[in-house]
Amino acid sequence: MTTQIFLASTLYGAATLAAALDSDRFAPADRRILLVCNNAAMPETTPPLNELPGFERLRGRFDDVLSWNEVISPCHPGGWAPRPDDVPLWERHLRLLWNLGDDDVQLAVESIQVNPALGFCQIFTGSPVTVYADGLMSYGPTRNKIDPLVGTCVDRLLHLDLVPGLRPVLLTEFGVAPEIVPTDAFVKVLAELGDEVDALPVLPDEPALLLGQYLSALGILTAEEEEALHVRMLRGAVRLGHTRVVFKPHPSAPARWSRALEEEAERLGADLTVLATPVLAEVLYQRTRPALVVGCFSTALFTASALYGLPVARTGTGTLLERLTPYENSNRVPVTIVDALLPDLDDDAAVAGQRRGLTVEALTELVRAVSFAMQPRIHPGLRVAAERYLAAHLDTHTRRYFKRRRLSSLALPGGVPAQLAFIPRNAAVRRMARRARALGRAMGR
Repeated sequence: MTTQIFLASTLYGAATLAAALDSDRFAPADRRILLVCNNAAMPETTPPLNELPGFERLRGRFDDVLSWNEVISPCHPGGWAPRPDDVPLWERHLRLLWNLGDDDVQLAVESIQVNPALGFCQIFTGSPVTVYADGLMSYGPTRNKIDPLVGTCVDRLLHLDLVPGLRPVLLTEFGVAPEIVPTDAFVKVLAELGDEVDALPVLPDEPALLLGQYLSALGILTAEEEEALHVRMLRGAVRLGHTRVVFKPHPSAPARWSRALEEEAERLGADLTVLATPVLAEVLYQRTRPALVVGCFSTALFTASALYGLPVARTGTGTLLERLTPYENSNRVPVTIVDALLPDLDDDAAVAGQRRGLTVEALTELVRAVSFAMQPRIHPGLRVAAERYLAAHLDTHTRRYFKRRRLSSLALPGGVPAQLAFIPRNAAVRRMARRARALGRAMGR
């Protein structure tokens, strides 16, 4: 007997799995379990994905729908992992709890580098793992070094073709091959979800759709700065002639953002609708066919462009490139891709012509260089590509994607002035620097 267990935390992720199943990206199995995980900061007050509008249309792809939160309660999924000595006990417990018996277990998880996916895979050590990625992070490097006992079990990376021609860097350190979930299958699943959502308010046709992301929760912006970002989206859309505007806030966004937007919309003479119903942005694409989709670095910008052919614009990415800390922050590649590829909301001509910033070839070179700068120990093979890119393309514009201090620490072009470029490679200087650091630490004690 073969049992496939699919771990999902979002309706978007569950839709990705449904599209993969519909297009035969998974081998036949005797039993399929959807393991729902609620990763919200306060799961007790946030509905899990299986209680969201539209989920019932996905339910038929799975034999059982179970809750990971219930299994590990009262622990939070993002902060719990089994102790190494307890792994055999946990596997025995789950096999009894879920009636797995001696079944061969196959896993499909998202974000394998962190819990809950990492801890879950550790419990079923040795089981083959499919990692599915439903966002732009798949194009960047693995954010943490993964235990080889887990990483070597990953046999493929399923991802949506959000940036056609760009290949993911995620998990390439284990030789994992990427595999695309067919776009038409995914769009078909999203259409099913849209058919089930009947709680939406009356929305205008072809509005400008503004996407909120709640960046203050990530510590990237303050609440006031993110509120100002949303207001800037509104002003940019109205300046481009869009007087009918829909704002889709993040589910955890404070209500005062909506009031600030309403006040600004009234001042600008715009008809603003704030959508309080938790629904995927893609459902709105189908229902309203937005004339423009505006966001910061949301994956939904690329589903709008690549999957639905809608015009898009980005704003605020320059600030985020400065604010993201540490440099290896996993949001860096998504922000870089959006900033480098999509038209700036402040550039009227670029938005009108949907002018792309880079070719896929140039974007690939940039992403590989940024990926090495983020994770040089995980992806040392990208050093040559990074050196080549920086030597040829580093200028006042592309420097926004790199930090001088980071380049210096990695002895990459652009890190130090040309006349001092010999220093990172000089053994005597490096030896003196190590001695100085050691002396400083000793004095600190």
